[in-house]
Amino acid sequence: MATYVILSSFTAQGIENVKDSPDRLAAFIKMAKKMGVNVKHCWYTVGPHDMAVVVEGTDEDVTATLLKLGSLGNIRTTSMRAYSADEMKAMLKKMP
Repeated sequence: MATYVILSSFTAQGIENVKDSPDRLAAFIKMAKKMGVNVKHCWYTVGPHDMAVVVEGTDEDVTATLLKLGSLGNIRTTSMRAYSADEMKAMLKKMP
């Protein structure tokens, strides 16, 4: 399973209906689970992004989930593949 850190920002539609955001988050967690993605952590944030989320799943499942989420029109996401220290050590051993 791959780990992703996802930063999201409200769209104009999302901020217009910001009071619905906690319900949309609950719906996202349920949708992600059905699509094979485990939502590990969610935080609302202040600054250049409105939320930070950590998920686990295959690259394909995470991508499909984020595409579905984006198609709903409430947020835009930036995703980053995350690696544990052990995963990084294994990759570094492959360097010549």
